[in-house]
Amino acid sequence: MWGMRIATWNVNSITARLPRLLAWLESSGTDVLCLQEAKVAEAQFPAEQLRELGYEAAVHATGRWNGVAVLSRVGLEDVVKGLPGDPGYDGSEEPRAVSATCGPVRVWSVYVPNGREVEHPHYAYKLQWLEALKAAVAGDAAGDRPFAVLGDYNIAPTDDDVFDRAAFEGSTHVTAAERAALASLRETGLTDVVPRPLKYDHPFTYWDYRQLGFPKNRGMRIDLVYGNEPFAKAVTDSYVDREERKGKGASDHAPVVVDLDV
Repeated sequence: MWGMRIATWNVNSITARLPRLLAWLESSGTDVLCLQEAKVAEAQFPAEQLRELGYEAAVHATGRWNGVAVLSRVGLEDVVKGLPGDPGYDGSEEPRAVSATCGPVRVWSVYVPNGREVEHPHYAYKLQWLEALKAAVAGDAAGDRPFAVLGDYNIAPTDDDVFDRAAFEGSTHVTAAERAALASLRETGLTDVVPRPLKYDHPFTYWDYRQLGFPKNRGMRIDLVYGNEPFAKAVTDSYVDREERKGKGASDHAPVVVDLDV
């Protein structure tokens, strides 16, 4: 058996978060990190600083917005940048998905479109993008190798995954269509690996910067780990590293950490 630690984290700008990211990688013992919202072009990605810590990086990023990566210190092979069948938005594909094989496990790092507002074209794009994601991962999801799709899904799977369902009435992230898209994705053979909270009752992963969202625990669970059966059976622990949301210069998301014996 091989003990592995895999995590996902929307860092909300790797440039702004780099000191915290490097310190967290050193202290957390993470083998593979799926990262979202890099917000840099690939040429500006801090690959050298990460390499000094022993991490290779598979990066799909183009500039100020979006951008995803897989960081690994256990090998990085068969990298695929982008989503086959990506519907694109406003005439172009956005850098929202990258996949790689890291040792015995294959992972996707995904940053699902926000959707903005239910009547906005971005919402329709979000649902189309999730359909393309389902088609892209179905083969690996049904396979015998441990496989997971990790990232910021911008959807709370249930009403328990938001601090107050009434506060989201009529908004994206909680609509029936979005949740149905998640359920359809799980039908490929994926399981929601729900982490344990380190504080409070619910394992929220995101808290808005505004209105004292974090101190008041007005959060959402939108950073998800969807693993196939071999992955889910290998899980020994999973938790939200809420401590990393604290303090000056924190992302508005916390890392979700999964420990495996594979």
